[in-house]
Amino acid sequence: MRTIILLLLSNIFMTFAWYGHLKQENVPLWKAILVSWGIAFFEYCLMVPANRLGYANGFNGFQLKMTQEVITLIVFSVFAVLYLKEPFHWKYLVSFGFLLGAVYFMFKK
Repeated sequence: MRTIILLLLSNIFMTFAWYGHLKQENVPLWKAILVSWGIAFFEYCLMVPANRLGYANGFNGFQLKMTQEVITLIVFSVFAVLYLKEPFHWKYLVSFGFLLGAVYFMFKK
């Protein structure tokens, strides 16, 4: 469970690092890059321990990556709707359903 929480927190930081600058069009690109790097540092401080902890507790690399991708999509969906004010379409739910199917098969014994 700690792995999932750390992955969730790291993805929140990374989403802001990668996409938070989109609404600040007046900020020069070089400044957006530097701020994004600063935010990404905290993402790495959470992501690396999450992966190490998960791997040490039985996740394999594929499982860690697939779990991280699903968390990323959930975090990004909330971010896009609440921060970017973008609509959430039904086709995104269908796409997420397919990804959850992928996760199911990834963890199936």
